[in-house]
Amino acid sequence: MNTHNLKIYNTLSGKKEKFLPLKNKKVNLFVCGSTVYDFSHIGHAKTCIIFDSFAKYLKQIGFNVFYLQNITDIDDKIIAHAREKGVLPKNLALVFEREYLKAMKNLGINSVTKYARATNYIKEIINQIERLLKKGYAYKLEDGIYYDISKFKNYGSLSGRTVLAAEDGVSRIDYSKDKKNRGDFCLWKFKQDETEPSWPSPFGKGRPGWHIEDTAITEKFFGAQYDIHGGGRDLIFPHHEAEIAQMEAISGKRPFVRYWMHTGFLTISGQKMSKSFKNFTTIDDFLKRHTSQQLRFLMLKNLWRSPLDYSESSIIEVKSALEKIEEFLRKIKYTKTTKSINKILEKKFEKTKIDFYKELDDDFNTPRAFAVIFNFIKETNKFLEDSLVSKKIAQEIYIFFEKINQIFGVINFKKVKKVTIPADVKKLINDREKYRKEQNWQKADEIRMEIEKKGYLVEDTKEEQIIRSIE
Repeated sequence: MNTHNLKIYNTLSGKKEKFLPLKNKKVNLFVCGSTVYDFSHIGHAKTCIIFDSFAKYLKQIGFNVFYLQNITDIDDKIIAHAREKGVLPKNLALVFEREYLKAMKNLGINSVTKYARATNYIKEIINQIERLLKKGYAYKLEDGIYYDISKFKNYGSLSGRTVLAAEDGVSRIDYSKDKKNRGDFCLWKFKQDETEPSWPSPFGKGRPGWHIEDTAITEKFFGAQYDIHGGGRDLIFPHHEAEIAQMEAISGKRPFVRYWMHTGFLTISGQKMSKSFKNFTTIDDFLKRHTSQQLRFLMLKNLWRSPLDYSESSIIEVKSALEKIEEFLRKIKYTKTTKSINKILEKKFEKTKIDFYKELDDDFNTPRAFAVIFNFIKETNKFLEDSLVSKKIAQEIYIFFEKINQIFGVINFKKVKKVTIPADVKKLINDREKYRKEQNWQKADEIRMEIEKKGYLVEDTKEEQIIRSIE
């Protein structure tokens, strides 16, 4: 078993709890995926990047992770958008599912074990609805099968809402004038017209409601209970509350999920990024201007459950921070090293590794973990300037940063490599070095600007000039 003492903030209890999976080192993780009716925006990317890194961290500290994500490929929004475009809902969903998976690949999100498309699990969905009807938790109306929230005594355990609070009508609740309670939600929508996609069922032709697909999919792969359920804060109510009501009513087992992790909103000027507000930036559009590493760092430098306000100026800060890391790794890889072991630096490095993992063990606190890293870079740069870093420790530091990147995916190691310098630039570098030795700083500075015009940056250390290309 790993020696890490991982704690996670659990929405269900409202506090940080020690992480103890149901089956020793095996972790079953489910995260609500995309409703594929349009391009995904960077608000969606926030949750995906956070759980990608979290899953990779769990793997690195010795857990065996099965990461499951659903894809909602049948939904009111998909049907409405398909009508607007004059295409079949399944064809529209397939196009945007491909776009979503392409965006995930472009962002380096590769920890998901299985993407489960809702329409592939109609049999499991129908089976769950049948059991809810049999147990008296569901009832039939003219337009569909509904869940009776008044029958489930623990309703509101996640969101803190009572059955009466669910009557507020503000939340995304299925509308039907004949419902027993206003907060009752639809499990199966009967077919209204010939253009709607539908499947045969014992209770009539129709399609699944939104909430039932998740519990049907997770029961198929994980059983009645599992370890972690993730998603954005906006899903706590009614979506995740409905999932608990469904699965705990079916199985009679509590809790349905041990740890609920909800990511903070991505906002623009304080307003939640949303397609309905038309204030979103698609992942595709972002990646035309910036890199995947920059987007990942933007999302990970803040605590996963805190809100994050996005602006172009925040990207400038991100670029600067990542350049610091890349520049440091270039120095570690290519600056002159010493044969003698530096005990002070060795101690600092050992403490850094301990502190880094300690911060991640404490509720996956990425901002504090990054603070540990940047502090180490600042302190080690002093040793590098004085050539007091041994080859052995330099290699160990470089390997440690590779391990960090296996979790976060924020460093572009291609930019760390030594650049091939053209002959004319080499001549300018040599000329500049000659002027520096003569202490002709004005002439040295003029040549530095000339080198920059040719696409290269010069950084001076006590020992040498470090050259990198401007991208």
